[in-house]
Amino acid sequence: MTEGPINQAYFIGLTGNIATGKSTVLTYLADNGAHVVDADKLAHKAMAPDGPAYEKVVARFGDSILFPDGTVNRARLGDIVFADPAALADLEGIVHPATFEMLRWDTSTSDADVVVLEAIKLLESGRMVTLCDEVWVITSSLEAQLRRLTETRGMDGDEARRRMAAQSAQDQKVAAADVVISNDGTLAELYGQLDEQWSRVTALAREKAANRNLTL
Repeated sequence: MTEGPINQAYFIGLTGNIATGKSTVLTYLADNGAHVVDADKLAHKAMAPDGPAYEKVVARFGDSILFPDGTVNRARLGDIVFADPAALADLEGIVHPATFEMLRWDTSTSDADVVVLEAIKLLESGRMVTLCDEVWVITSSLEAQLRRLTETRGMDGDEARRRMAAQSAQDQKVAAADVVISNDGTLAELYGQLDEQWSRVTALAREKAANRNLTL
């Protein structure tokens, strides 16, 4: 990797398209001791009035995206960018660099052996993926994604399909993955895959820590 965080834990980059079950996987990893960083939440902080991306976002998209208190109306902003690929690219060009720096700061404060960086645009972000020792992609069928969006998140079918279509193809993510976790079966089947991968990763994290100590 060309650059890395101050923290020298074993880094997993975790991604996948909308409604593939990333949150369930993240909960499992956190419960097992990983330090989990949600890049989407960091992006929200970056767009807060005191965040590093706020002024540039407002300058690009105007005051119409703001609530009366000055905070960004993410639903309104989402309506704009998901209907316009150029606008989405502009937003990402502003928010991704700010999120990256916030992510580096967050991970530098953790003493966990394994750090998980979750970002739906992990592979597209460029710099963020350079922090990772390996990349996990969570996959699911289009039918399962649509069902989760409509039944669990309450989206109507048209909105759900629009959000799904705005993302890069799942097979492109799979092609860049070191590990693929399929989430089309039962929760027990998902946990079975995660148990196997977690055992492998913790061994690699111990090895990385041992090698680091030898160089100190």
